[in-house]
Amino acid sequence: MNSSIRFGTCSWNYPSWVGLVYAETQRRAAAYLREYSQKYDTVEVDSWFYKIPDREEVADYLAQVLPSFRFTCKVPQELTLTHLRGNAGASTGVPNPSFLSPDLFARFLEAVEPMIPRLDAIMFEFEYLGKDKMPSLEAFLEKLDDFLTAVRERARGLPLAIESRNRNYLSTAYFSFLRDRRLIPVFSEKRYLPHVYEVYWQYRNLVDTDIVIRLLGCDRAEIEKKTNEQWNTIHEAKPDKQLILQMAMDIASQGHKVTINVNNHYEGSAPLTIEVMQKIQQKLGAEKKSSGS
Repeated sequence: MNSSIRFGTCSWNYPSWVGLVYAETQRRAAAYLREYSQKYDTVEVDSWFYKIPDREEVADYLAQVLPSFRFTCKVPQELTLTHLRGNAGASTGVPNPSFLSPDLFARFLEAVEPMIPRLDAIMFEFEYLGKDKMPSLEAFLEKLDDFLTAVRERARGLPLAIESRNRNYLSTAYFSFLRDRRLIPVFSEKRYLPHVYEVYWQYRNLVDTDIVIRLLGCDRAEIEKKTNEQWNTIHEAKPDKQLILQMAMDIASQGHKVTINVNNHYEGSAPLTIEVMQKIQQKLGAEKKSSGS
């Protein structure tokens, strides 16, 4: 296996993974991590998207895993939402005063400080930004640049990663901005976005850092109905996983690290998707070795 490519899942607290990843159910999410980390070497912490954790939670996660285990995490959505959301999750149209707030970011970093040496990416997940929320890519990059300037000292050396869900933002200007500021691109395989490998090969000459690939899937409601939220069977096998692996292996061949985070919603079972992808990786590696390239 190429150690430059790490496979993990988007969250891990799923009792339906008993038999795939876990021997038995646990009462606490953190308790699953000990067994999880024997099978995988990275995981995405999704829950912090909804709240800043307390340091006890961070310490609990770290206590469950081996020293070599790695994490990615998302910053709280309060940092990345341009407008406040109502109880049903829809935008209220009211500007979010904490959007890209340096003070809120500082509070988040203080909470996760013990984990920072183990983080491969601190991800800023931005929702789709219509013109009612952000007038243009240029305006978005300007606000992001102002934020980066404000947190420059505190963020020095941190693996900051940017995920955009606007297909029209995925452009030369966008990837040049990330490259020039040494920001990690997050490539998301998701409904309404072009395939990650299509985006990568189009802008490959502008990608010169580690990357994160998030396999998120298409219609969440549809896959949840098919699975009944029992995430132990493939229901929507994707035909292009090899193309994703070829993308990842190209990045790795340039000396960069690739984190592939798989969501249950991608095919129906993240552990089974990873199992297939690892076999594809082995096949591609063997073919490359036999060809001498």
